[in-house]
Amino acid sequence: MKIYNDVFKFRSQQKTFVTIGTFDGVHLGHQKVIQNLVIGAKNANSKSVLLTFFPHPRMILKKGNSIELLNTLEERIKLLEQTGLDILIIQEFNFQFSEISAYNFVKNILVENLNILKLVVGYDHQFGKNREGSFEQLKDYSSEFGFKLEKIIQKEIKEIAISSTKIRTALKSGKIKLATKYLGYNYTLTGTVVQGKNLGEKIGFPTANLKLTETYKLIPKTGAYIVKSVLKNITTYGMMNIGYRPTVNGQNQTIEIHFFDFCDNLYNEKIQICILNHLRDERKFDTIENLKSQLIKDKKKSLKFIKLLQTT
Repeated sequence: MKIYNDVFKFRSQQKTFVTIGTFDGVHLGHQKVIQNLVIGAKNANSKSVLLTFFPHPRMILKKGNSIELLNTLEERIKLLEQTGLDILIIQEFNFQFSEISAYNFVKNILVENLNILKLVVGYDHQFGKNREGSFEQLKDYSSEFGFKLEKIIQKEIKEIAISSTKIRTALKSGKIKLATKYLGYNYTLTGTVVQGKNLGEKIGFPTANLKLTETYKLIPKTGAYIVKSVLKNITTYGMMNIGYRPTVNGQNQTIEIHFFDFCDNLYNEKIQICILNHLRDERKFDTIENLKSQLIKDKKKSLKFIKLLQTT
């Protein structure tokens, strides 16, 4: 997959199949759109192109509202690399770009720059200034400029349509299995290991304290989770706590991971945590000893889950 960062400087000599969107999460619904795109392009001896945007349009157009995304840009690129795409264009989204009309977007970008043969879009796709472009308009433009148009219908799991919003809701509720089912992969947190207060080490549960790479990344509900990561090229399991450490009167939210059977120094290393399952909600314990007893129970439950996972 080749990556470009400016659609205005990109010119395709070969005909292309194109899809457009932020694709936050690259969930199963997104994967269906991309799969259709890639297969169609290959059959037509064309190139498959995905045009996405960063920052997310809402970061620019609605600065007063905080946004939580399922992927960092780096995570999204890695997921898209697995889809078989030929070309990924990551267009900077700014106010100037947001002012492009739907018609000019189609004419100048899709037709003139991308040399489009077919456009594949999701069921709810809108584009152009103020999201004025609808699927009905696209049908008119496709006739005018001579490209094909395809709309992917809603992909459903048990009659519930997949969407990034529903995945965010599941994660914020601690429903990790549901989020995983919608995503088609384990939700991840990526960050750098920083110095903590070493309280876990004092009770036999040393932790790696994770500082997220990007502040807009959605953090799941506070609580304890079963996780895995690749450390020193070895898949390592553990349990993670997201929360405020009420037992020791913590003030700020932290993300702490206790890895099983791993003792190397990880300070300043960038790691990615895959969240496998939710263990329990965060709560305040009367004593440190009670907290330690609960962590022992959490570890036993985690190891049982991991053993079952490895045998299925």
